[in-house]
Amino acid sequence: MEKYAVLSDIHSNVFALEAVVEDATWKGATRLVNLGDILYGPIAPRATFDFLKAHDVITISGNQDRQIYASTQAEIAANPTLQFILEDLGEEPVEWLKQLPFDLQIEADLYACHGTPTDDLVYLLEDIRSGSPQVKSDVEIIGALGGVTSGLILCGHTHIPRCIQVSTGQRVINPGSVGLQAYLDELPFPHAMQNYTPQASYALIEEGIHGQWDVSFHRVDYDVDRAVSAARAQGREDWAQCLKTGRCS
Repeated sequence: MEKYAVLSDIHSNVFALEAVVEDATWKGATRLVNLGDILYGPIAPRATFDFLKAHDVITISGNQDRQIYASTQAEIAANPTLQFILEDLGEEPVEWLKQLPFDLQIEADLYACHGTPTDDLVYLLEDIRSGSPQVKSDVEIIGALGGVTSGLILCGHTHIPRCIQVSTGQRVINPGSVGLQAYLDELPFPHAMQNYTPQASYALIEEGIHGQWDVSFHRVDYDVDRAVSAARAQGREDWAQCLKTGRCS
């Protein structure tokens, strides 16, 4: 039986990724699952791609993976970070991003998506209308699953680790973010996502003795200063703050 290390939202932070994979391997992980938002970030996009290509990783796409290859020339011109990403990556990683699946049925009872099963821009578990994340109601989460019947659903996008069980008996797991522990977003409402720690986050899942999935969450130290320096080199003091503290301010 497989022991899956579930990773999400690496955001070009190869330093955190290396530490997470080392920790997961030491803990006995046999497969890596990557839930998207992989190379977008002012840290080390190409090095992140190269590291992932050297490992056997089950990977799906995230919304900011699409942003890398689907942005217009005007959007690229207005976004220095995106310009850096495209220049750093070169052609092969962009073509790799284009062929990633939107979602994936990993096993009969194990399903993976980035946001929700129908929209990679929507948070599956969190309502952020208040400006900070609040867990959605049971009915709202079940509705957002869009008819997916798997017992364990993996999602990312919010960067917040969660394990939520709904009234159908299904569990939804968000492993948190490997590479970025806080961020601000204006859409669809202004909100802040914060983990209050710089440590990288991931989850381990494996089938237990009674056929249920055992889930554990893990925080990993890594060389945060290298990631901070890389972000600052691209003029992203906002990213530097979030990386260093897990807080937006």
